[in-house]
Amino acid sequence: MPGGRLTQQERQQIALGLADGLAYAEIARRLDRPTSTVTREVMRNGGPTGYRADLAHRATERRARRRQAAPQGAEAPPQAYGRDAEAVREYEETLTTVMMQSGTPKMMARVLACLCISDSGSLTAAELVQRLQVSPASISKAVAFLDEQGLIRRERNERRRERYVVDDDVWYQSMMASARSTAQVAETARQGVGILGRDTPAAARLENIARFLDFVSESVTRAADQAREVLHTKPVTTTGSAEQKL
Repeated sequence: MPGGRLTQQERQQIALGLADGLAYAEIARRLDRPTSTVTREVMRNGGPTGYRADLAHRATERRARRRQAAPQGAEAPPQAYGRDAEAVREYEETLTTVMMQSGTPKMMARVLACLCISDSGSLTAAELVQRLQVSPASISKAVAFLDEQGLIRRERNERRRERYVVDDDVWYQSMMASARSTAQVAETARQGVGILGRDTPAAARLENIARFLDFVSESVTRAADQAREVLHTKPVTTTGSAEQKL
C-alpha cells in the first residue's frame, strides 16, 4: 500500500470517483489507500460536493509550507510510549474529520478529538490553546458547546484551575441526553396533532413523526443501558489473551 501524501493524480481520481457517486471506501480501494485517507482529504477540501483536485492540491502544499515555517513552539509535543508524532497528528485529523462528518462543528470536533487522544483524558484551556494553536476565545466557545451537549465535563484541580474532561461515562451520558432530546421532539410533534386537527394530513404526518422518534428514543436508551458496562471494561488484546492461555 502506498504511503506519503496524496499525489495530484490521485486527487484527480478522487474527484472523478466523487463525480461518479462512488463511496469513499471504493475510491480508496482503487487508489490502494486507507479509506480514512480519502475521507480526510475530501472533508478537509470542500466535502463531497465541493471537492476540486487542483484546489485541494494547492491547499495541501500551503499547509505543508506553513508547518515548515511554524515557530518552534508550534511543533507537536513529544509523544509518550514511543509513538510516531506524525502518525498521531494524522490520526487526530482523521478523528476530527469523522466527527465533523457526523455533524460536530470544526472547532468543537478538534477540541473533542484532542481530549480523546490524550492519555489523561483531560486538558486545561491553556493546554488546548497550545496544542491546537488557536485563540482562548475559540477554546472557550468550543468547550461551552461540548459541555452543553454532554460530551465533556468540567473539574478543578488542586490549583483551582479548570480542566475539561472526556471520560468513559461521558459517552453514556451524552447518548442519554440525545435520547431525551429526541423524546422531547416527539412530544412536541404529538402536541401538534390536537392543534392541527387529528383527521388532517398535517396531523397524520406529525403523529407518524412522533411514533418514529418515540421508538428511536426508547431503543437508544435501552441499548445504552445494556451496553454501559462496555465503557468500563478493559479491552482484551491479542497478546493479553495469549498470555492468559499459557
